[in-house]
Amino acid sequence: MDSPVDRNHTAVSEFVLLGLTQDPVLRVILFVIILCIYLVTIFGNLSTIILIRTSSQLHHPMYFFLSHLALADMGSSSSVTPNMLVNFLVERNTISFLGCGFQLCFARSSECLLLAVMAYDRFVAICNPLLYSVKMSTQVCVQLLLVAYTAGFLNAFSYVICFCSLFFFRHNHINHFFCDFAPLLELSCSDTSIPAVVSSFSAGSIVAVAVTVIAVSYIYILVTILKMRSVEGRRKAFSTCTSHLTVVTLFYGTLTFIYVMPKSSFSTDQNKVLSVFYMVVIPMLNPLIYSLRNNEMKGALRRELCRKSFS
Repeated sequence: MDSPVDRNHTAVSEFVLLGLTQDPVLRVILFVIILCIYLVTIFGNLSTIILIRTSSQLHHPMYFFLSHLALADMGSSSSVTPNMLVNFLVERNTISFLGCGFQLCFARSSECLLLAVMAYDRFVAICNPLLYSVKMSTQVCVQLLLVAYTAGFLNAFSYVICFCSLFFFRHNHINHFFCDFAPLLELSCSDTSIPAVVSSFSAGSIVAVAVTVIAVSYIYILVTILKMRSVEGRRKAFSTCTSHLTVVTLFYGTLTFIYVMPKSSFSTDQNKVLSVFYMVVIPMLNPLIYSLRNNEMKGALRRELCRKSFS
């Protein structure tokens, strides 16, 4: 016979997402805005992937990693945004137990490490240009990519295992627009000490490694650039890093405010707004930042458009 805990656990087959607002007019407005953002996200990231794969001028390690960053952005946004759009239009905002676990799989840890790999790529290109083709060979790029995806999978797996170990009794209302792990811990009626430590250690380790790699890479890059005598050389070196630095600043800046800053410093509504920016807006901005600030991307796009128009 099942224990009372088991019966109560299996009785919670869905969670109620309180969402961003209960105002019906504001919900319609937000639906239109976020739908437009999501369409731009899919179009922008998909166009980035196609452009990099079809343009021979972009067959370099930096753009190889950028195409996978675009793929990861589409995945993380698609795990949250479609359900949020549906919930804007229905009276009861619900998500199944399985759907909640699915959203936890896209914790954006792979993006953390992909940004670190891209920083290392810029370090090798600027600090060791003569050895670039050797140190960033196809085999090395694939290995770095596998490390990023494997670590991301293990982090997501730890979140899902911790989620499945939690018991939920009567309360199933999540004060958020998606299944974030912190509100789930607050909702659980079981002992959350071990899941909290495991999830924090897993995510914290990935962020710490990624931030260390990025910081060390850019310290060496800055020292190398300052030693350059040519003003044009400095400008070109800086231009290859500005897009990546912008994306890193947006990503880690928002991440810091959501998960690192004390909860007393800002309200739940402010946390939701930051989460929208982190989960929905940033995946849209990344391809725009790289396409608008990168001359090679803009040049490749013009060549592909001209080729299509005259073919």
